[in-house]
Amino acid sequence: METDGGAEGAPEVAALLATLGIGGRQDTGGTGTPGDPDAREAALHTLLSATWRDDDFAVATAHAVPQLARLAREVPAHRADLLRLLGDLADRPDWPDARRPARDAVAAELPGLLPSAHDPDAAVRDAVLPLVVACGRTDVVPLLRARLAAEPEPAVRGHLVTALALLDPGDGAWRHPLLTDPAPEVRLAAAEDLLRTTGPPFPDDLVDVCARAYGEIPYELDEAPQWPGRHERLGDRLLADPGAALRAAAAGVPLAFEVTEHWRDREAGALPWALRELDAEDPPWQLLRLARLCRALPPGLHAPVRDRVRPLLARDVPVRTEAVTVLAVAGAPESVEEAVRLVEGAPGPPPGAYRVARAAAAVTEAFGAAALPVARAVARRIGHGHPDLLRVLERYPAVAVAAVDDVVPLVSRYEGGHAWTAVALLGALGPAAGDRAARALLAEATGGGHSTVALYAAMAHHRVTGDPGPALDRLRAEGPGTWLDFVGDLGPAGTPLLPWAEERLTPGTPTEVRAAAARAVWRVTGRTEDTVEPLARRAAAGEGYHRSRLDAVRELTRMGLLPRWATAPLREVADADRRVVSGLGPDDGPHPDDVLRDAVRTLLATAEPVG
Repeated sequence: METDGGAEGAPEVAALLATLGIGGRQDTGGTGTPGDPDAREAALHTLLSATWRDDDFAVATAHAVPQLARLAREVPAHRADLLRLLGDLADRPDWPDARRPARDAVAAELPGLLPSAHDPDAAVRDAVLPLVVACGRTDVVPLLRARLAAEPEPAVRGHLVTALALLDPGDGAWRHPLLTDPAPEVRLAAAEDLLRTTGPPFPDDLVDVCARAYGEIPYELDEAPQWPGRHERLGDRLLADPGAALRAAAAGVPLAFEVTEHWRDREAGALPWALRELDAEDPPWQLLRLARLCRALPPGLHAPVRDRVRPLLARDVPVRTEAVTVLAVAGAPESVEEAVRLVEGAPGPPPGAYRVARAAAAVTEAFGAAALPVARAVARRIGHGHPDLLRVLERYPAVAVAAVDDVVPLVSRYEGGHAWTAVALLGALGPAAGDRAARALLAEATGGGHSTVALYAAMAHHRVTGDPGPALDRLRAEGPGTWLDFVGDLGPAGTPLLPWAEERLTPGTPTEVRAAAARAVWRVTGRTEDTVEPLARRAAAGEGYHRSRLDAVRELTRMGLLPRWATAPLREVADADRRVVSGLGPDDGPHPDDVLRDAVRTLLATAEPVG
């Protein structure tokens, strides 16, 4: 076996190959003998992990391609897995040593592996297809066409269509007759590839073929096979055209939530199909997505959401809790009473406790003063359930002030995160928190056992008492530049630490750090001449989402200033049809893209152009 790359992983790979019967080593160091089925299975499983590892073992496995190919030829029981491993190694674009050591080696072994295309095992015949595509060998197209005509297994025939389309796309004419094939796998593969080679908007009849075929063989769209090259999975391709995706969703392809995740202002059109997509067996995740979707709907469209979700209140606690969250967002008044019941019976360990806290927050956000019973229930259970329950009381200062004596002991309760939320609540109350809270915060800031809690306590102490001394001391102890946001939060009281921020305003400093420094300098001094530009750079920088980008947009809005050069990129953020922020996972809050868009639109509408 070659060892010029991944030398440190080579002995481990050699031992695994010996366990599988390749390499001549019979002593496998306790991992088993070549005849031990359990040891062979374990060795194969470890080798298969090489495709996602980023270390010397991965490189050493890539350099063992000849041995792996020999195994694939000689060990029928593991042939399909080994062929998939070889295909994955050939297709991997990134290697720890910045080379691609496997593709050429796999291509060199391909002639000896092609007989697997005629293997009696359908799984083997299937596994050789992505391997051929990964090698980019167009000379095997005649073999694949012959196999397509002879293949009896519908799933393998469908994959043959995909492999042929990736290796020899041509004008696509040969795929059109397959749109009426008896096997839905074949129809779907042909239509899927025609979508890939067709620009949006997609023809309705092609979308309909996809949807009907999918309905006969439904599967998780995210779990579809990954192919090398230019292939796009059905869901990803349909999402390039939101109209086509919603048409497919109406026909049963589960894309309604995905449309709202990738495109703006499609919630009303997606709602009927999103309600249908709620999983009757395990809906908590979908309910979170529904809550987010519902936030973007006008109140007049909330009724069908309420009707669909109300029956779920009879389910177990996880489902019932998420249902309360959705009902709160949808304006259902009974969510207040349901939230009180959840808080009073809140389960102790997560994830149930966190769900209760989230539901209580949604109800109090939606109903304000009308949700006072929820706040009172939280006050009666301070220190129990999830610590985020305390955040509910920030909306009800009178209830929180009355409960300060119960909150104060949590300031030093680090386990479970209670200290952070207790400190945040006392700081939010400001002077109303009172002397006992001030003493507890000072004690934690100066002698607590957790440095991060101590810093937050010092900042909360400043908000309660107006004394910046403990916060300045804690920030000095942490060191320059570590907590620039806190320097700005001190306002003019942060003047002694101003040099920390000014040092990081210089060009060449990372955009995000410069923006944090600019925010601190502006909040401490009110200067705009050297702070607007770094904030604008962060606000207009690139794609995607980060909290610092939103913070920069909001800070510029407070300043009321915006460089003219930043207007065009921010206008693109404000007016884009496709979301500039997506893929952040389910949550019941507003979509981060909507939050960013609204903030940018406010900035553009109110700021004075400068420069």
